[in-house]
Amino acid sequence: MELRHLRYFVSIAEEGSFTRAAERLWVAQPGLSTQIRRLEAELRVKLFERHARGVHLTDAGELFLERARSAIAAADEAFSTGRDLEAGLVGTLSLGIATEAGWGALSELLDEFRPDRRKIELTVVESHGGTLLRDLRDGRLHAVVAPSMFDSTGLFRSHLGRERWLVLAGGTHRLAGATGALSADELEGERILISGHRDGAAYDRAVAETLTELEVKPELCSGRPGPALFSGVASGEALALTTCASTGAGGLVARPLEPQRSVDFALIWRDETPAPALRRFIEVAATIAAPAPAGRRVAA
Repeated sequence: MELRHLRYFVSIAEEGSFTRAAERLWVAQPGLSTQIRRLEAELRVKLFERHARGVHLTDAGELFLERARSAIAAADEAFSTGRDLEAGLVGTLSLGIATEAGWGALSELLDEFRPDRRKIELTVVESHGGTLLRDLRDGRLHAVVAPSMFDSTGLFRSHLGRERWLVLAGGTHRLAGATGALSADELEGERILISGHRDGAAYDRAVAETLTELEVKPELCSGRPGPALFSGVASGEALALTTCASTGAGGLVARPLEPQRSVDFALIWRDETPAPALRRFIEVAATIAAPAPAGRRVAA
């Protein structure tokens, strides 16, 4: 029995006629009749009752029709595997998200990517940017969304957008009570959290350089490890610089820093020829990304 025999049988059952089925299938009617006789002989049952106006299914034919349709559907799904893989509709994707600072359009990117790719198993890992890039180089991640400040030598990247620095304060801190932008000179002498970790060194350096540029001299102190980096801000004992306003949840307040300073974000990956699922993710990211700053190379 071949798959084409099942397709022939289903077409005849749906058309109720060998003639109409032959026209639908673009095959000669005598050949179609021969194939069905061979199928009936192989199954050792009669599938059709012939009559003057066409054919109708026997009881055995009714049962076989249900099973034939299921077999054809399963075969079609199996045959589509290669096409789906190539189109980036199935597969796995492990994405790293830097803890230190967030790109505001990340949720939009994930929402845009998932609806038509429900068979892609997407895993999101959050950690220090340096940790993520090491995992990317070692093949444990497929891509990373991180501030461009993190070194990506030997990796490929595309520009995602630019976010301004925000000052994160706990609800009881004196700087949390006001609204609007926060002047840089108000940070003079304040405790500012940094990662204090080798894999967050690029972020720590960016914070220090930004404050130096603004002629502010705060006290820099190490926060907690990994995703708990800013948890110490909630107590009101310290502040932090970040970029994503959503970080200000759970009683935290995020205020824009003035004068305004910004952080560039990039999507970073390892392979020159990305796997289809990653390639589709890169393409979707490009539709959401803001234009790259003038003079900046988008891919490296």
